[in-house]
Amino acid sequence: MDEAQERISVQISMTELERRWSAVRREMKARGIDILIMQNTNQWLGGYVKWFTDVPAANGYPMTVVFPVDEEMAAINCGPWMSEESKLIDLSARDWSLRGVKNRWTAPFFPSLHYSKTYDAELIAKYYGKRGKITVGWVNLSHIPAAFHNYIVEHMPLATFVDATDFVDEIKAIKSPEEIALIRRCAALQDSAFEVALKNLVDGNRDHEVMAHIQFHLEMSGSEEQLIMAGSGPMGTATAMFKRHFMNRTMRKGDQFTLMIEANGPGGVYCELARTCVLGKASSELQEGFEVAKEAQVETLKRLKPGAVPGEILAAHNAFLRKHGYPEETRLYSHGQGYDLVERPAIRDDETMIIRQNMNITVHPIVATKTYFTWVCDNYLITETGVSDCLHKTAKKIFEV
Repeated sequence: MDEAQERISVQISMTELERRWSAVRREMKARGIDILIMQNTNQWLGGYVKWFTDVPAANGYPMTVVFPVDEEMAAINCGPWMSEESKLIDLSARDWSLRGVKNRWTAPFFPSLHYSKTYDAELIAKYYGKRGKITVGWVNLSHIPAAFHNYIVEHMPLATFVDATDFVDEIKAIKSPEEIALIRRCAALQDSAFEVALKNLVDGNRDHEVMAHIQFHLEMSGSEEQLIMAGSGPMGTATAMFKRHFMNRTMRKGDQFTLMIEANGPGGVYCELARTCVLGKASSELQEGFEVAKEAQVETLKRLKPGAVPGEILAAHNAFLRKHGYPEETRLYSHGQGYDLVERPAIRDDETMIIRQNMNITVHPIVATKTYFTWVCDNYLITETGVSDCLHKTAKKIFEV
């Protein structure tokens, strides 16, 4: 067994990585872009560096990647200062983790230490600035710190800067067979985690205790990152899910429990599963609200097919809500997923990406009033004619335990 097999539960194949790199480089050549620059700090909403390198950023620590059109990548992580000689060592032949990476650099830069804010930018500007009049493509400026961006622009004065996010997103959103297999594994893992949750919905347990049992199961089954939101409350109140900070409530008989499992599976891809549960019997109004949420999901699924425009799908969803006496949707109720928990295309009126075959889409409409909160959340693949069967096998019902 080599070291990668021993240390990594699921390593993406070189064939898949080369498919991604080739697709991006074709578009770079067509646009005259010489290098791409990206940075992420986490797995939940930081899928770019993972998609390019098969190694995720994590825990708020930045990972910066430069992707050239004509050579292997450079990756910069938090670590010790490196000598000028070590900065240019080719580690790709013997580095089992960062494949396709020529220059593996480190520097002691941390977002919490403001004076280190340009250390990674300095390495990039010094090395790639020597190329003179090149075109640099930013990959998702929302992830790029202002100090990093400004240093690069100031210290690479001969470079032209463009936004390369759209074409990278278009490639990244279409899932390969290898990615689809991992997406299916993730959905199955979340189904099994929901079964664990049901066993721990017990009078006297705190919300976070249920979360802890779910998280343990997910970790032991190959998940690397888990966002689990849950909340309990008396029947007759609008009980939404909460983040961990607000999960200290003790459940009682008759309570409603709202659960959202947003965890990646082996290989790092995301799906998400959510259901409404009751420690006892659901009220008639909660049941009625859930049926509306379930119907809303079905109505959106009918419209998810290649060529569909997200803004038009949202408009139809809002018309459905108005028809049933509910306010229009103002949050994000449906979106793509992959290495990002929330990925394009988003089903909203400012999304420019259309629906295409082999996207992984989650649909989670909420129906709520002042006295109840209910929803349903599942993942589907876009097929040639519409959506696949539901990737989750958990029944679409209110679970009474």
